[in-house]
Amino acid sequence: MNNYLENLNEEQKLPVLHKDGPLIVIAGAGSGKTRVLTYRIVHLINQGVDPFNILALTFTNKAALEMKKRISEITSESISRNIWMGTFHSIFARILRSEAPLIGFPTNFTIYDTYDSEKLISNIIKEFKLDKDHYKAKTIRNRISTLKNNFISVESYFNNPELIEIDKSSKRDQFGNIYNEYVKRCFKACVMDFDDLLLKTNELLKKSPEALRKYQDKFKYILVDEYQDTNYSQYLIVKALADRHENLCVVGDDSQSIYSFRGANIDNILNFKKHYPDSKTYKLEQNYRSTKNIVQAANSLINHNILKLDKTIWTNNTTGDKIILNKSLSDSEEGRYVSSNIFELKNNYQLKNSSFAVLYRTNAQSRSVEDALRKINIDYQVFGGLSFYQRKEVKDVLAYLRLIENLNDEESLRRIINFPPRGIGQTTLDKLVILSKDKDVSLFESISEIDRNSKMFNSRTIEKLENFKNLILSFKIYSSKNNAYETSSLVVHQTKLVDFYRNDGTLESMNRIENIEELLNGVNDFIDQQLEIYEGDNSLSKYLQDVALYSETDKEIKSEKVSLMSIHMAKGLEFPIVYVVGLEENLFPSIMSINSREEIEEERRLFYVAMTRAKEKLILSHCEQRFKWGNIIDCEPSRFLSEIDTNYINNINNNRSYVRQKIDENKLRIKKLSSRNLKKINPNSISKIKNPLVNINLNEKVYHERFGEGIVEDIEGEGDNIRAKINFKASGEKKILLKFAKLKIIK
Repeated sequence: MNNYLENLNEEQKLPVLHKDGPLIVIAGAGSGKTRVLTYRIVHLINQGVDPFNILALTFTNKAALEMKKRISEITSESISRNIWMGTFHSIFARILRSEAPLIGFPTNFTIYDTYDSEKLISNIIKEFKLDKDHYKAKTIRNRISTLKNNFISVESYFNNPELIEIDKSSKRDQFGNIYNEYVKRCFKACVMDFDDLLLKTNELLKKSPEALRKYQDKFKYILVDEYQDTNYSQYLIVKALADRHENLCVVGDDSQSIYSFRGANIDNILNFKKHYPDSKTYKLEQNYRSTKNIVQAANSLINHNILKLDKTIWTNNTTGDKIILNKSLSDSEEGRYVSSNIFELKNNYQLKNSSFAVLYRTNAQSRSVEDALRKINIDYQVFGGLSFYQRKEVKDVLAYLRLIENLNDEESLRRIINFPPRGIGQTTLDKLVILSKDKDVSLFESISEIDRNSKMFNSRTIEKLENFKNLILSFKIYSSKNNAYETSSLVVHQTKLVDFYRNDGTLESMNRIENIEELLNGVNDFIDQQLEIYEGDNSLSKYLQDVALYSETDKEIKSEKVSLMSIHMAKGLEFPIVYVVGLEENLFPSIMSINSREEIEEERRLFYVAMTRAKEKLILSHCEQRFKWGNIIDCEPSRFLSEIDTNYINNINNNRSYVRQKIDENKLRIKKLSSRNLKKINPNSISKIKNPLVNINLNEKVYHERFGEGIVEDIEGEGDNIRAKINFKASGEKKILLKFAKLKIIK
């Protein structure tokens, strides 16, 4: 424990040795900020600070676990276990589990993820009989989220004519009523969404001086990772908790602030000195990740931003290769360029697929790259798709478990009351909703309120509803005496979910069964983890909380495949070789983000993040034309390309200018091209091309840019008409005219 400081450079030591008072660490990309945070915690403990008095807030569970692991290795597991360390949402959920009654919530509240919130909103829209084209559940949810994170309650909304007018102009004049109903339904169902975990924590600290004092006294030292990504709500909570001792350490990089769309406020990091005038500022400017060319190129880009903190990132790493700048005719050609380049680098340098990452602005851009990689049999994985916990069959099991834990959970009940089918249709459910409102009880409680003498439900329907109610209550009794795995296994067995899918007999159904099995494996892993923890909690409640706070960004990139992902998804990751594709105006920067300087600067920061993911090689690519909505459109190179110092760039298409043309000139060029009289080419008029592959041998392994890897099975013809029959792995048999073939022999 005594020699840990030897692992730090002089820049890193200063914030680690700083004990009392506020401080900000401006940590450039690849500068070792995690190490600084980790060692600062270790040093505080070494200086006599009780681990119970330390709070460390991160944005991903992965980051928290990594830090805890490092601290355990330097100190001990028993010490690291006592530190309050985790994501904002997990830590605040932990606080609310203890203190929720102070703000009118039970301690067993359910946490809704984005999907659950959207589902509830969708039901409200349907009940209000509103136009789904104007009232999209996702749009409504995002707006509610924005309002909550800015502390605009339902009451505040209705008292703000400007907000009401915005929604009227968007043909959503009923938004306020939806917002009101959503909040009422969540409260009635004992539910908090992700935004509520922040909102209600703020409410708790504001309404209860006792709770505020309790946690101020507890958290004498507070550390916040990725401070540039905090929103207004997170800022207020941290400020409230730190006000008593002001031992607040924040770490971040303003150049990597890229989440304004989900509420992140760059002003939090830019104005830290104003918020804490007595604070110390430390800078981590040495990059340990990338080559000099990549670091200096990224610097030349980000220097075009005005809203930034003063810092100069540098590295002692090798100079490395210049950044490659590629121009393709189309997005399909761009995909082929990326795939063939990966193929060449793999074979030339004996690299693994996992050495490569392809990054893009929008997820839809993966298609052309995926197609090209499949054709040449290169394994890849797309990150950012549907997470395991969002798959239907997994959501079904979790809905049963959540209803067992919280009988008021309306959305969970709606999901599984007739799944697997038990004869309780939508009409019956609609009647339950009416009864629930009339009696002012939850949907589950409304089953007990049914009057057998009423004509509202027939006797068979009542029997089915009571059977369902008794099933859930029996599960609840069982869960109170057994752990999460035992309860989950019982639910899966008695609901006959597996039997339902097995009877279907399709491949998809078999996959669903496997996912249910994997879910149970996950619950079992949770039990094992809790056994390793002193006074661990193996209850269903604790498991559901952990699952609810699970984030897709916590996935480690362990795959031995080429990684394809959006730049937002790539934040915090690194790869030896990185391709950034689609660098065109209106795509990157996005057409949705060019209306203000602030928006452009965030897009530039996003590009900076993309560039700094690369350790050894960086390839930037854009197209002259792109297929959109059934039309081929001309594309301009991204303005960001011209902002990179040309000293660090190798333009592989240097015969063409990257200066943007006027639209009219582009149109004129295309028109002239299309007006040419194109004639069939006479093969005899073409001078003979010397091609070393004319003497290609049988069984030779070859590579074709479009068709991929293949084996020569036959050779026929004479002279200029010599052709080879090649069996390509991905494309099957093709006859290739060798005179014009762009083949490469694979040794």
